Amino acid sequence: MESATPAEIDTQALPPSDRWSTAPVVPAPVCRFENFLGAGRAATLLSYAISREADFHAGTVLDPLSGQVSHKGRSSLVLPVTSSVFSAHLADCLPLVQEILGHRGALTQTLTVLTSHGEGGHYGIHTDASRVRDVGTALSAVYYLHRTPRGFGGGRLRLYDTLLADGGARPAESYRTIEPEHDTIVFFPAGAFHEVVPSTCPSGHFADHRFTLTTWISGTGPAPTDSGDPFRIWPWLAHAAERTRPLADVEHDHDGASPIALPAAGPATRLTLPTPRRTS
Repeated sequence: MESATPAEIDTQALPPSDRWSTAPVVPAPVCRFENFLGAGRAATLLSYAISREADFHAGTVLDPLSGQVSHKGRSSLVLPVTSSVFSAHLADCLPLVQEILGHRGALTQTLTVLTSHGEGGHYGIHTDASRVRDVGTALSAVYYLHRTPRGFGGGRLRLYDTLLADGGARPAESYRTIEPEHDTIVFFPAGAFHEVVPSTCPSGHFADHRFTLTTWISGTGPAPTDSGDPFRIWPWLAHAAERTRPLADVEHDHDGASPIALPAAGPATRLTLPTPRRTS
């Protein structure tokens, strides 16, 4: 049996460099759903994406300082799209997503593009601040599509933690990895730093690419504040993303996407957390 007398760790055994750090790392909240559209709708959407190969164009990035559009740090193909069916699915699950992510505020519109990553496809570390007016309340959603079995390798999403230090915030070295599984969707704050690691596509066929339906969901104003909870994650993520936000408001999306109104959640299909049973 161990001794009941506690032992004191000597400072020589725990040098100053190994003491507790005052720079906390905050993980970005994330919510993931499998079988989001169902096998039939997912297969139809994948066939649609493949059939529009000739309409895809090179994806762009927006420099936050100069406002110039370029392809720096990104290699992918995009196609701006709208879908009332997909928007309805988003609306039905958003109340649950907001509850899980600790999100507050009304969400009223979406901006959506189909993306395709083939051989060497990637997207360097970035936030989605250039896509939304208020990065402190907006959500990013990535819905994955691909053939079975997969015709590509890699293409994983890295969602970075936020490091709070020196009165500011920036992406940490730590991250979580999200696998691009078919008919799966992932939601996270638009202000969170993330990247798409390089993909491979041995066949070179467009149909074997990694496809996503990427959506940015935003509202018309800032979220309400809560004085009883001063250390919420969302403001810190927004603070970290501020340097990646365009200095001037951008009138048009740099990939050509157009915003559409988000429908109200249907009461018959709205997803919510189950109510716990009470026991006596």
